[in-house]
Amino acid sequence: MTGSLFDLPPEGQSPPSQPPSRPAALTITELVSTLRKSVEAATGPVWVKGEVTSFKAYGSGHWYFSLCDPQSAVRCVMWKTYTVKVGAVVADGTEVYALGTPTVWEERGELRMSVQVLLPTSGVGLAQLARERVKAALEKDGLLDPARKRSLPLFPVRIAVVTSADGAALRDIIIVTRRRWPSVRLLVVPAKVQGTEAPETLVRALALVNRLELVDLCIIGRGGGSKEDLSAFDEERVCRAVAALRIPSISAVGHETDISLTDLVADARAATPSAAVERALPDRADTLRHVQSLGSRLAHGLRRRTTLVSARLARSGDRIQVAMGRRLEEPRSQLDRYAGQLEALSPLKVLSRGYSVARLADGRVVRRKGDLPPGTAFDLTTTDGAIAAHAD
Repeated sequence: MTGSLFDLPPEGQSPPSQPPSRPAALTITELVSTLRKSVEAATGPVWVKGEVTSFKAYGSGHWYFSLCDPQSAVRCVMWKTYTVKVGAVVADGTEVYALGTPTVWEERGELRMSVQVLLPTSGVGLAQLARERVKAALEKDGLLDPARKRSLPLFPVRIAVVTSADGAALRDIIIVTRRRWPSVRLLVVPAKVQGTEAPETLVRALALVNRLELVDLCIIGRGGGSKEDLSAFDEERVCRAVAALRIPSISAVGHETDISLTDLVADARAATPSAAVERALPDRADTLRHVQSLGSRLAHGLRRRTTLVSARLARSGDRIQVAMGRRLEEPRSQLDRYAGQLEALSPLKVLSRGYSVARLADGRVVRRKGDLPPGTAFDLTTTDGAIAAHAD
């Protein structure tokens, strides 16, 4: 700055003992504004490297923090327009590259940097940052909501397996399947599971699974590896393809301690591909023992029920027999009375006492003497038969 701006004497001369005239003095606002313009013009947008401290994320979406090195520090602000591109907040102590424009905060007269881009200095940090951004997008769309997860089928008949055709994961899946439930049919849909081409082939394989008919379940995964090897399963397009499956899915990526975003999106997560098969299929030996136990319990229950029913039938038969005896006793007594009355009125009863009945040839009973003119043939009926006779 020149002496005319700040009204300072040339170098080597003493400053004046009296303040300048009023028109020559700058206001604080004029001073800070001049400094701001000078700082912005001197540097423009610039990359800096430093450690994040005093990080604060406000509800408005703006971030305020400081960047420092062992000797210096500068206050920074990052507006919501740029923070949404970063996604996850940055922890204190993280070393970052920041692209921003140095300026002067006029309200406080402080040097400040307005940051547009913020990147961790390590590759791991960048990958983690990208992962958190994808996770936030999936959460926003509800794809990580536990309520959307579907139950796995109890006895699947066909299972689609999305993994490398040459990997150890597929061999483990086949071995465990043959041991646990040999009748299930595995439909292998090969895909690359690491490298730059992996996300695209995984998405294509999952789309093919959606076109397969009569498939009950899909297992997607691979064996263990470094975080870089497993990064394909953190890709947003792969996660959305898993979420779009029309059948239940199990994600089994890496080792037990590895948790990918597809693990969170899938209907179920398994620590390893072998564990995925164990979760998907029942164990044949356990199922057989269970069926045998159910058979024994069913037979015991049927025997018990049969015994109870037999006892009830026996008691019911006794009651029916008694009831039927009582029911028939009265008609039997009445029949006996009618039989006695009929017997008393029967002509045979009269004949048994020594009487006989004369009947003409046409069956008419002779009631008067005039019914038998001399020479008329008739039968004389007794208790033990008929005697042919003629009237004299």
